Amino acid sequence: MTLDAHTAATVNAARRLALLRAAALLGGTAALPGWALSELDATQGLRAALERGAGSAVSLLGRDGGFLNNPLVHIALPEWLNQGAKLLRTFGQGAKIDALESAMNRAAEQAVPAAKPLLVNAVKSMSVQDATQILRGGETSVTDFFAERTRSPMGEQFLPIVTKATEKVSLAQKYNAIAGKAKALGLVNDQQANIQQYVTAKALDGLYLMIGEEEKKIRQDPIGTGSKILQSVFGALKG
Repeated sequence: MTLDAHTAATVNAARRLALLRAAALLGGTAALPGWALSELDATQGLRAALERGAGSAVSLLGRDGGFLNNPLVHIALPEWLNQGAKLLRTFGQGAKIDALESAMNRAAEQAVPAAKPLLVNAVKSMSVQDATQILRGGETSVTDFFAERTRSPMGEQFLPIVTKATEKVSLAQKYNAIAGKAKALGLVNDQQANIQQYVTAKALDGLYLMIGEEEKKIRQDPIGTGSKILQSVFGALKG
């Protein structure tokens, strides 16, 4: 490529990027020249994929049994507590252990719907550079994008919901008292030393896992989504 040709290519690339940014702000494509539509369609398709995957994950988890009955995301008791739980069962206290584990999963189910606005905002704030990185990334690049943008603020929103739900179970307070002593002895980490923090972290893990599962479905079978934009973008990537 000659110097003039290289310069022209650079200018065209800059123009395309400027058009993409302008289109994102204006929310339309009609005024764009034909050669820019494919890149804009890719960005729109990606946004559609993100919203679709996030919405599906929230719907699947934020309902009765969403965590409790799903082996992929079911929140089990922390490993350090398993031996104690077995001992309690031998003394006829199994119902209390089951109630605690059930409350943990129900709390996660109640918290997850609060995630949707944050996930949608993350999609809306996605830059062209973000879109390029995601499209060129692996099959969990969308999940990674969400986790990076939303894990901290989402955790802050989940925690009070989880706390309110778990406070209804008396064993939760006993858990925190025992775990606090175990932490002082170096037997458990910070997260497992508090039942509410533990459930919140596991709820987030489960949400991102399910977003990843939805993303894989879209990448593997974009035609099955019924969306023309997703078909064109991810179908091209598969080809």
